[in-house]
Amino acid sequence: MAPDRILATYLIETALTLEQAAQKIAGVQSSSTFVAVPGETEALRAKVGARVERIVPFEAVETPSLRGAKRPQAGQRYQRGEIAISIPFENVGPNLPTILATIMGSLYELSELSGVRLMDIDWPAAMAERYPGPQYGVEGTREKAGVQGRPIIGSIIKPPVGLSPAETADMVRKLAHAGVDFVKDDEIQANSPRSPLAERVAAVMDVVNEHADRTGKKVMVAFNISDELDAMLRHHDTVLEHGGTCVLVSINSVGPVGTSALRRHSQLPIHGHRNGWGLWTRHAFLGIDFIAYQKLWRLVGVDQLHVNGLANKFWEDDESVLRSIEACLTPMLGGNTVMPVIGSGQSARQVFDTYQRSGTTDVIYLAGGGIVGHPAGSAAGVASIQQAWQAAMEGVPLHEYARTHEELRLALEAFGDPK
Repeated sequence: MAPDRILATYLIETALTLEQAAQKIAGVQSSSTFVAVPGETEALRAKVGARVERIVPFEAVETPSLRGAKRPQAGQRYQRGEIAISIPFENVGPNLPTILATIMGSLYELSELSGVRLMDIDWPAAMAERYPGPQYGVEGTREKAGVQGRPIIGSIIKPPVGLSPAETADMVRKLAHAGVDFVKDDEIQANSPRSPLAERVAAVMDVVNEHADRTGKKVMVAFNISDELDAMLRHHDTVLEHGGTCVLVSINSVGPVGTSALRRHSQLPIHGHRNGWGLWTRHAFLGIDFIAYQKLWRLVGVDQLHVNGLANKFWEDDESVLRSIEACLTPMLGGNTVMPVIGSGQSARQVFDTYQRSGTTDVIYLAGGGIVGHPAGSAAGVASIQQAWQAAMEGVPLHEYARTHEELRLALEAFGDPK
């Protein structure tokens, strides 16, 4: 791709030909209006017009994916395909809100499209001058967590709301004693009247720091600082002042601009929680694919990003999760990567397949019930996941490894043996 252009790739469905639809989108993204206007010359269009770079046809269908779309001509069907369109960088500059308005704006409203989904984005190198990307990424997260050569094993504060700061600290104490590497707030617990963030941070970090002084292991806790921007920056500073090593942000709620501002201020890894992700992606012919999505959040500086998990409790299939893990670990501008966060109904039972199919240990592996719901307690729950990862890395099926590892055996009995 030319260094002075932004390339956006889409999956579309249309009553027009793919060529007509692509040109329509390119017009909306640059110089064209629905009627000719003074000043819209051929010279202007040549200078600032978006350009169709690629069209790949797929199968045609009888029924439109989205309502409100134009009908094809008699005897014709709705055409599907992949199109790639480039936009001159000079049109927008390193201005992410305007770039998103260009590549994800009014084209979603076009009646000529009965389906449109942003599949990928290629940024020009100049974007890195304004948006430096993750500050910590995989290696920095590992260093802060003190974990090398294996996954970072994590858990979640549950119940998500209702606990006081002291009760939350007590739960973190139990998880720390159990040997967990990472603990995170739930996305719906941030700075509530029942659990003010400053009080929760102080109580939890007393536990974490005491445990670190005694054992040499400092558990990474991702405190949910999602809020208005000025408050969010203050929350970050509170976590930092108490010796914390991670902050969590609900990225879809805070948005790219808020996350980017936090990245410029932050001295801690940013844990990107993607709650609300289904709104963006669950329909196959609407929204944004994770390949493009993770590039957006890496650009603005997220260090850790949720990717779901195998055999999860949500709608996403395993192949999609595996593509997401691979995408996070594929270098982008400046060679940066982001740490995939695996979660959603995870326990020891998914570990072997996760490692065999992803081929990486560069993940945070989150288990809530898979740890605290272990029949022998939280310590056994952590041990069962550690044992499962050791078995997977050695290539030993879990049911075989479980013959000599009691915690794993009990986990497979409780949560299911994948053999």
